[in-house]
Amino acid sequence: MSKKPSKIDHICLAVKSLANARKTYEDVLGLELDCEYIAESESIKVARYYIGEVALELMESTNPEGEVAKFIEKKGEGVFLISYAVDDVAEKMNELKEKGHTLIDKKPRELCHNRYAFINPPQQMCGVLTEIVDGDFELDDSIITLSKK
Repeated sequence: MSKKPSKIDHICLAVKSLANARKTYEDVLGLELDCEYIAESESIKVARYYIGEVALELMESTNPEGEVAKFIEKKGEGVFLISYAVDDVAEKMNELKEKGHTLIDKKPRELCHNRYAFINPPQQMCGVLTEIVDGDFELDDSIITLSKK
């Protein structure tokens, strides 16, 4: 039997300027930065906030050929992805494959003590890049930490 996600883990917004986006979200909503980091493997610089248990990540591309830069070029700034917490990413991927779904990732990726994968293409998910993740986010040596609360 299929097990549904336990929660929304995080929502990522693609932004042109992380500094400008941070100023806006901190000024308008009073958000407090949890951490800021660079994930070279994903070509992104990220500011991470928490609203309750859900993280909000503002993501700026560090490479004009990166996925965030391509997204902004095509669609402008906005919601880049929604990530759902599951018990086991590999198990959920196998379950989706068995049901005949086309997955973007063929195997889980790893970053910050999480395993994650991009599942069905956005066209199949109402235009939203959808990610599944397991584990707890924790800064580690897979990224460059710029600041931490």
